[in-house]
Amino acid sequence: MKTTAFTKYHIAAGAKMAEFAGYNMPIEFSGINDEHATVREKCGVFDVSHMGEIWVKGEKALDLLQRIASNDVSKLFDGKVQYATMPNGKGGIVDDILIYKFSDTKYMLCVNAANTDKDWAHICAEGAKMGMQPGVELENASDNIAQLAIQGPLAMKLVQKMCDEPVEDMVYYTFKQTKLAGCDVILSATGYTGSGGCEIYMYNSDADTIWEAMWKAGEEFGLKNIGLGARDTLRLEKGFALYGNDIDDTTSPLEAGLGWVTKFVEGKDFIDKEVLAKQKAEGVQRKLVGLKMIDRGIPRHGYKLANLEGEEIGVVTSGTMSPMLKVGIALGYVKTEYAALGTTVAVVIRDRLLKAEVVKYPFV
Repeated sequence: MKTTAFTKYHIAAGAKMAEFAGYNMPIEFSGINDEHATVREKCGVFDVSHMGEIWVKGEKALDLLQRIASNDVSKLFDGKVQYATMPNGKGGIVDDILIYKFSDTKYMLCVNAANTDKDWAHICAEGAKMGMQPGVELENASDNIAQLAIQGPLAMKLVQKMCDEPVEDMVYYTFKQTKLAGCDVILSATGYTGSGGCEIYMYNSDADTIWEAMWKAGEEFGLKNIGLGARDTLRLEKGFALYGNDIDDTTSPLEAGLGWVTKFVEGKDFIDKEVLAKQKAEGVQRKLVGLKMIDRGIPRHGYKLANLEGEEIGVVTSGTMSPMLKVGIALGYVKTEYAALGTTVAVVIRDRLLKAEVVKYPFV
């Protein structure tokens, strides 16, 4: 199992550790509900060093990104971040990614931990068609970079104490190259919790310095360690898709409600453009929806969804008891005719049909 630059600190803090995407990662510290509330109300820190970072450089960088990404990368300006999917050529999704623009010839992709090797192979294969080579225009820097996500309404106040230039009012989905605790970092106003904050990319060699400075700055703000368990409940309350659960190689971006990052613009010939354009014109057979339990019960990944007559209509892809709402919530695919807001469907739990309502997300 791989370790991150912060693994030793998690173990010392008594974290419940487990393998995730090949890494020894903290699942929880003080408990998922406590950690969840901390991020919603104050601030918490996640070790997300397992995420992958891939550089795309050179004169053809934009051409490659316009080919592999569903979103319109030409709209980016220096210091801007964009969310996109990478279609797989079969109507599915290789991964969902963040694209960072540093200049017209320099971009960075943040990719999901479990997909880093797959994404790298896909990007290299497409890049080779344009004469772009690993080690020249393409670089997988994942093993050299550590990443922390400081999330919550007080997160940027904490980070401001570590930084000499103004960062507290950074615009959502922008980034800066700056110094934190005297170390060079990429400071990104992004995150996976919907509670504000940032993600910080740093060299592994600077991880200890930044870790110590962060905890010193965070004392007055009630900073706590947060594990992957609360990361999952936080993102689900906001309706953020998780690759491997809600989206994968078999799900279309349009089925998954990601039409807003699938841009059919002139001059952008992206992978699966024709397939997805046809889906947009004709409609899809299933849709990802938000579900809020009416009956008492907790929907879980893999549970079947049925209509009120008991006929199977879909499946739960992510589900939990919402720590903030105290009710079961889920994302799941249903046949399109059951996807309208307000529709009552059933989650099949231990052979019982428990009612749930199709609702708009975010849930909180």
